[in-house]
Amino acid sequence: MRAAMLVVLLPFAALAQAPVLEISGANFRPLPLAYAAPATQDDGAKAHARELDEALQFDFSACGLFQLLDRKSFLADAKEGVTASSINFTNWTNVGAEVLVKVQLASDGDQLKGDLRLFSVNAGREELKVSESAPSKDTRRLAHKLANAVYKYFTKETGPFETHLAWTKKTAQGKDVYLSDWDGRNPVPVSVGGINTLPSIGPAGQVGFTSFKKGKPDLWLWRGGNAETLVSSGRMATGIAFSPDGKRIAYSLADGESAQIYVANADASAPRQLTNTPFFINTSPAWSPDGKRLAFVSNRGGTPQVYLMSADGGDAKRLTFQGNYNQTPDWSPRGDLIAFTARDERNAFDLFTVNVDSGKITRLTQDQGNNEEPSFSPNGRLLVFTSTRNGPSQLFVMTFDGNNQTALPVEKGTYSTPAWGK
Repeated sequence: MRAAMLVVLLPFAALAQAPVLEISGANFRPLPLAYAAPATQDDGAKAHARELDEALQFDFSACGLFQLLDRKSFLADAKEGVTASSINFTNWTNVGAEVLVKVQLASDGDQLKGDLRLFSVNAGREELKVSESAPSKDTRRLAHKLANAVYKYFTKETGPFETHLAWTKKTAQGKDVYLSDWDGRNPVPVSVGGINTLPSIGPAGQVGFTSFKKGKPDLWLWRGGNAETLVSSGRMATGIAFSPDGKRIAYSLADGESAQIYVANADASAPRQLTNTPFFINTSPAWSPDGKRLAFVSNRGGTPQVYLMSADGGDAKRLTFQGNYNQTPDWSPRGDLIAFTARDERNAFDLFTVNVDSGKITRLTQDQGNNEEPSFSPNGRLLVFTSTRNGPSQLFVMTFDGNNQTALPVEKGTYSTPAWGK
């Protein structure tokens, strides 16, 4: 059974060798973290400090591990040093900090170097020091590297901060697909003009998506340059999903009153039909992390529900029985949960997870507009989704159990169909 992640808040004197990680949903509380404004060593560093600072603050606050303390409450002198001997830890204790992070930023030509130090406030001791570099034009990437070092220190897992999102944005001419950093920043156009939607990121960074460029929806593939048609059969092809090893794709082909799930090689060769339910819709395939099974949506039981089947075909097993309109499943990389969208009794859409083994349903969102289209982070700890709680559909992230729901810092607009990848 999946439980939330807890960093045990023992005195750091007890953590001299490494931080301790426990798993306990009942006892979880975010670790109070004070992050001081970066210290700059030269004019080049000053020019990029604000961008780095903004990215680091968002990483720490949105990942769900930390309670990022408000700088307005800080008592320490803004000119306080960055070594343990120069820090008055009492000032940090008095604002409730248990962890203190300080960063120094320096420039060298077109390179930026960031030195991050992490301190135990109670022990008054430096626990982690890490140095990272990046081109000045990739200041946010430098911030994400530093944040990942802190995340890994506490969890022993790779953080989400250097991963990528693909998403759709509505325009006056249709819908465009973009690939961005995990926080929605630095968007790169994948397919612009016309109607493009339902992106999926492959393990090698390629982006598959559905496009109406040729009239009926086809599947297209983008590898960093121009996109090319991948599946064009004359039928409606939608919902491409890459297998974890990148060797296969799954998708849905609609013909007349039915739609069926297909699996093919990554280049779309040797397609094989897995479902065969005339007059019923089967769509939205999602791979299990071991590549052996597929989750998908089918209305063969009367209403759209989530089903499981072998990636080689065979009988399908119904997984969800609650709700009368369940869709957009996404399988956690950790293997135990599938997130999905469901319509409730008030005709609002909200997000849920279902345990693959037990069938237990957990509600993640409620009473905040429509919340749809969940996608797990590569480490399985977070979900990206869309929400209309503030008006037009926006991109949000939250922990896998529904906590710390945070809007991504993207430009105004209407967003849909986000997908998370490496």
